[in-house]
Amino acid sequence: MKLFYREMGNGSPVIIVHGLFGMSDNWMNIAKQLADHHKVYLPDMRNHGSSPHHEEWSYDVMAEDLTEFIELHKIKGPVLIGHSMGGKVVMKLVNEQPDLVKKLVVVDISPRYYKPHHQHILDAMNDLDLASFDSRQEADDALKKSIKDWGIRQFLLKNIQRNKNGFEWKHNLALITKKIEEVGQSTMPEWPVETPSLFIRGANSDYISNGDIDEIKTQYVNSQVVTLKNAGHWIHAEQPEAFVKTITSFIEA
Repeated sequence: MKLFYREMGNGSPVIIVHGLFGMSDNWMNIAKQLADHHKVYLPDMRNHGSSPHHEEWSYDVMAEDLTEFIELHKIKGPVLIGHSMGGKVVMKLVNEQPDLVKKLVVVDISPRYYKPHHQHILDAMNDLDLASFDSRQEADDALKKSIKDWGIRQFLLKNIQRNKNGFEWKHNLALITKKIEEVGQSTMPEWPVETPSLFIRGANSDYISNGDIDEIKTQYVNSQVVTLKNAGHWIHAEQPEAFVKTITSFIEA
């Protein structure tokens, strides 16, 4: 599948893969900082952002899409950065094709299995009658009834776009709702991965637990785990300076 993407900068290649309900636009601030020394690519995964929708949706096919993207654009030895769902995508690719990648950065996700835990957000989005709204503020007011956190609402509402009837979701909400269990699937490698790897977790997040660290270091034998203070799951948005500094140090090491 040919993915929609953005690119900027010059230098050694970096590819950033967003998480569930995300898109390339969410990572522009980080990409602009990295673009001083790198050519940064930001693809939208299938069923997200401006990339095509498709009934097949799993880490196998998303890793295949990313492999096709690398080959199509003739990207040699990229550093892959993946957040949450995107972290599992880049792990899946490196597990199977380590020679394709120079280094791996996984942001606030472990390769283990996660139980589904997005149902509240899915219910809230599915309950919105987007075609009835005349403005984004109306959509925000309606979503506020189910989701109190302003930041989460703004993140989700980046996914709406106007059509001739009002608004619609950019992402394939029906398919994601149907296959939400796919997001938590394990991406444990079948054998130890030697690709230099950095796992970054937020101190206020429970996505990478203390108990996960030994397993990560066993499976990714050339890895390190860094915890950033005063950050939850969206580390890149909450601590952008520390995040970029951590990644840059790892890339240049």
